[in-house]
Amino acid sequence: MISKVLIANRGEIAVRIIRSCREMGIATVAVFSEADRQAPHVRFADEAYPIGPALPAESYLKSDKLVDVARQSGADAVHPGYGFLAENAEFAEQCADAGITLIGPSAEAMRAMGDKTAARQTMRKAGVSVIPGTDEDVEEGQAARIASSLGYPVLVKAAKGGGGKGMRIVRGEDDLEAALRAARSEALSAFGDSVVFIEKFVEEPRHVEFQILADGHGNVVHLGERECSVQRRHQKLIEESPSCILDDTLRAAMGDAAIKAAEAVGYTNAGTIEFIVDKNRQFYFLEMNTRLQVEHPVTEMRTGLDLVKEQIRIASGAPLPFSQEDIRFLGTSIECRISAEDPNENFMPSTGLVTRLTEPGGPGVRLDSGFYRGYEVPVYYDPMVAKLIVWADTRDEAIARMKRALTEFEIGGIKTTIPFHLKALDDQQFVSGNYTTAFVDGMEENSVAEPDKTHIAAAFASIVTHESRSALRTSSESTKDGGGSSPWKQAGLRAGLRKELTQRRKRSSHEIPRHPGR
Repeated sequence: MISKVLIANRGEIAVRIIRSCREMGIATVAVFSEADRQAPHVRFADEAYPIGPALPAESYLKSDKLVDVARQSGADAVHPGYGFLAENAEFAEQCADAGITLIGPSAEAMRAMGDKTAARQTMRKAGVSVIPGTDEDVEEGQAARIASSLGYPVLVKAAKGGGGKGMRIVRGEDDLEAALRAARSEALSAFGDSVVFIEKFVEEPRHVEFQILADGHGNVVHLGERECSVQRRHQKLIEESPSCILDDTLRAAMGDAAIKAAEAVGYTNAGTIEFIVDKNRQFYFLEMNTRLQVEHPVTEMRTGLDLVKEQIRIASGAPLPFSQEDIRFLGTSIECRISAEDPNENFMPSTGLVTRLTEPGGPGVRLDSGFYRGYEVPVYYDPMVAKLIVWADTRDEAIARMKRALTEFEIGGIKTTIPFHLKALDDQQFVSGNYTTAFVDGMEENSVAEPDKTHIAAAFASIVTHESRSALRTSSESTKDGGGSSPWKQAGLRAGLRKELTQRRKRSSHEIPRHPGR
């Protein structure tokens, strides 16, 4: 059995992994950049080691540093979480060469599913339906003929990577050449590979994924679906299970396809098979995420399983202790990703000091977070600071519970996406369950909620405090944190925000503070 785990990640996922390890009696090792010295995962772990400057390329993405820390600390396993090196085949090989167990799939499985064109070919052979399109790089001279045969609109996609990068919707031949150039350039910049392919663009799609677990003894099960269609720029914002669009027949067919997909590449550990479901309820393989997903708590709430513990057991060589027939799905679960962004300013990142924090609670409420009162949210990483998850017997009850929890969740000093989530949960299209990936684009463009006046005052105070503290730093300290000035401050945004907050505070000083969303 694994005895000590290094968590090659940060934030809420690192804290979440540490908690499961502690319950299993497994020691934990945290790593941290200079920006994360006071982060919760550093405090929670049994040991913690610095790995470099704030920028991910100089710290969390330095695979050799992580392997060195694992050796130095005596960790016999590494959990990569999600993001950073979680789907990096070279990192998996480095761990194997060092005799360290990676809590995840093999490098071969990562490569097989990490290249979308290769994955499409594999799925076709396995009998899993894929979206009509090409399975290899598309040259400009071939593109017009291929797109015409598929019928517009089409989607130009990078063969590697994800998150919407290297992806362009093309609605006519006149736009095809420019879309190809743009997709190739973005793919090369983001993933170091300019290969793109073309597939038919599915109109009015739903994004539905299936969680799978596979051990090293040939056993594969699925843990049901998650609906992930509430997205902005291909980034998921709200997830729920079960999906409103699936009936028992479609659910069984998609679950079988997910298991076939995992078996086709000899997959082990936890993974996610993502599907697109069209308006006629036909489903197509989209991609496989060879790691734990951000939204995995939704599945945990419905099944009662701890997916991190299952990952560790599988990585230790144990067989799955249950079969597909043993898994039970109860009630409805919903997750909202809480990010340090301002939804009234096109989701601009909102970094700074957290001056006030009131966390929600009560029956059926779970909060996975990576911050605290007095924590300074850095500019260098993904803006998600927490995940709020609820469970209830029915979907209507789960929505009501989530709305109640969101109104209890107060975060002072920074802007967050809480007002956006409250508005989305009130939208009749979401309430009905009849929504697609275009849901967010269709929401009204006016501001999502009146700002909380107490939050404005706190934000103003945090800026003054932060800038006073920054002025007192020595030049050597400024060098340590990458120059002592964030990109947002350099762009003049902080000064503009300070002016705006001052004006709003003057305008609202006579008003009684009220909670956002009420």
